[in-house]
Amino acid sequence: MTDIQKNVEPAENKDLGNSSQRFMDKPIARDMLPIIGFAVILCLFAVLTGGKIIQPSNLKLLLSQTYMLMIASAGVFLVMTMGCLDFSQGSMLGVSSIVICYLSSYSIPLAILGGMATGAAIGAINGFFHVKRKIPSFIVTICTMFLFRGLCAYLTTNSPVYAVGDIYKYNTLPIKLTLTVVVLLIIFFAFHYTKLGYNLKAIGAGETASRFAGINVEKTKWIIYIAAGVITGFAAFINVVKVGSVTSTGGNMLETEILIALVLGGLPISGGALVRFTNIIFGVLTYKVLSTGLNMIGLTTQTQQLIEGIIFVIVVALFSDRKSLQVIK
Repeated sequence: MTDIQKNVEPAENKDLGNSSQRFMDKPIARDMLPIIGFAVILCLFAVLTGGKIIQPSNLKLLLSQTYMLMIASAGVFLVMTMGCLDFSQGSMLGVSSIVICYLSSYSIPLAILGGMATGAAIGAINGFFHVKRKIPSFIVTICTMFLFRGLCAYLTTNSPVYAVGDIYKYNTLPIKLTLTVVVLLIIFFAFHYTKLGYNLKAIGAGETASRFAGINVEKTKWIIYIAAGVITGFAAFINVVKVGSVTSTGGNMLETEILIALVLGGLPISGGALVRFTNIIFGVLTYKVLSTGLNMIGLTTQTQQLIEGIIFVIVVALFSDRKSLQVIK
């Protein structure tokens, strides 16, 4: 074999190996695949469940399970755009829900503000240790996840914490849908029509370059962690009006659901320039249809987790941005 052949063949193999990645690098491909994926999964389970999943009553039930996750995912969306992670969302929601239940006997607006303030405080703790102490975000938030999960368990040891009796009157479709749309619109306009979206994408693509571009990376990160906490604290209100009480398992596994949902929506795990706002919408809807459909066809919990895990790995491989930094900050 000549030297020319030796040089040509590896190049050809490399081109074949990277063809799928070149396809995924096209903006239209990245934007359309989450939409196509959602449509395919919805049609698949419509067939597998004999049309039950798209019946109005089941669609209404599915949407009722979506509002809280959609709001909480909006906050984590901002964090992940910077290339960071937040695993404290579940325990944050649990503690915020407890505060809302306690304060609901005094005033519902006060309870909402209390939940948001609790989320902001936990977000500030995450931001402090990540920004000031230079600890990677996934380590910090895993630690606070266990810390506040323990606090949630301690506060509910004797019995669940109950909200005021008439809080169920807020558990209506118009109220929950309106609150969800308002939160999403605020995030949408902040992400697209202020410097926030540009700054977050720049930080996700590379912190050093962002600093040279004049972005205050540390301040931005801290603010975003606090904002994500505020949003999750607000999502806790949606959680409380639905269940009326909080137990030690309140918010359990929420962080995992958010991560899977956003990745299913096409959000690159390393953040950066390829993040789209639609990652929230189609990601959450796809995850809820997937989890609900798997449950409706009668699969065991273990089988459901196995299938979701396989899909998660495939989607991460498809949407990972290999041109940006690969280290989670």
